[in-house]
Amino acid sequence: MQKTVSVFLLSLSLLLLFLTMTTDVKQQIQNLPPFYQTAPIQIPEEKNYIGKDFSITSQGKTPSAVHAKSYCLMDANSNRVLCGKEENKKMPMASTTKIMTCILALEYGDLDSEVKVSSYAASMPDVQLNMRSGDSFYLRDLLYSLMLESHNDTAVAIAEHIGKTVEGFAELMNKKAAELGCTNTNFVTPNGLDHKDHYTTAKELCMIAAYAVRNKDFLKIIQTKSHQFSNCKGNHSYTVRNHDAFLTNYSGAIGIKTGFTGKAGYCFCGAAKRNGQTLISSVLASGWPPNKSFKWADTKKLMNYGFSNFKQVTLETPSLPSSLPVTGGTKNTVSIQKETAGKTSYMLSENDTVSVRINLPKEISAPVRQGDIIGYEEYYLNNELQYRFRITAKESAGKRTKSYYVNLVRRLFFFCTAK
Repeated sequence: MQKTVSVFLLSLSLLLLFLTMTTDVKQQIQNLPPFYQTAPIQIPEEKNYIGKDFSITSQGKTPSAVHAKSYCLMDANSNRVLCGKEENKKMPMASTTKIMTCILALEYGDLDSEVKVSSYAASMPDVQLNMRSGDSFYLRDLLYSLMLESHNDTAVAIAEHIGKTVEGFAELMNKKAAELGCTNTNFVTPNGLDHKDHYTTAKELCMIAAYAVRNKDFLKIIQTKSHQFSNCKGNHSYTVRNHDAFLTNYSGAIGIKTGFTGKAGYCFCGAAKRNGQTLISSVLASGWPPNKSFKWADTKKLMNYGFSNFKQVTLETPSLPSSLPVTGGTKNTVSIQKETAGKTSYMLSENDTVSVRINLPKEISAPVRQGDIIGYEEYYLNNELQYRFRITAKESAGKRTKSYYVNLVRRLFFFCTAK
């Protein structure tokens, strides 16, 4: 028996040796794991871009003689702070609060729905639309009342319509603020009337506004010069007018919202767009009566500084290898893909540096599942991480097991197809 087994094994060995000498079998072996040898993968090296490379020239230092106690200038695309003063300090923001009220009404409400006025809404102090308790208006019209004339009674009516109560609406406001990354903002009222627990920062007000101006309906409202409407019964007519002087006195101005209370002083959150780049500014506590015009002067200085010292540039993202080698897998390689569309835009000043880094292994170990994160494409602005995009596997690759090798032998030497 032992002799028979030995003869069989010798015969099989000779057969295998013979088969491996044939051209067809050698080619099959060379194309299958673990015999296939992949070429070395070249991972793109870190690449740096400097503002000077794009012919950006700085025109001056941070704006001087700004009246506001707190201010911020931000790139609307990236939320990068271009300049600021006490921009992270918690401050009352008066009626700039209504930016959040408006965007929530647009996102949660039906513009053709009827808003019923409660006695509480009708009791709000000036500035008022002078609503009557029990009356009703279309939400679409009230948003013009809210943003153009800054009516406090309108804000409460909208809040009660969307959130059932002012408190319920405040919860929605704070939830949205948190989603936008605001950590030093707290809303209590929908109109911005003074309250010790109602506050934001100049930076986070810009973050909220940057989000709001991406909404086309919001943009339409804040840029409207005047709007006429009536209550749902049609027995009372109203005309509201835009009082945003920045909108008509600055090239590229988009608007957004003024504010004033005795505690907050004069406030303004504005936006302007030139040459494809949008800037957001906020000035808080920019003087008290009679210095009503300080907020306009402050805003223009901030916008001029931004447009003079920063330029929007588009960077080509580096090309990645189409696939990576797999060790211990049933496939030699797996295809990979990245999240970015191929281009990334930044607002840069003369001395800003953007670094693009590809964190990717030269090979990956099986098993690999489609969608697995393989690495990252990272963008650093002045050594601070700005964006991190995932690089993922486009396909799966199983791990080589005993059954894989059994099927491999069957396929190569017994001319069977692996299952």
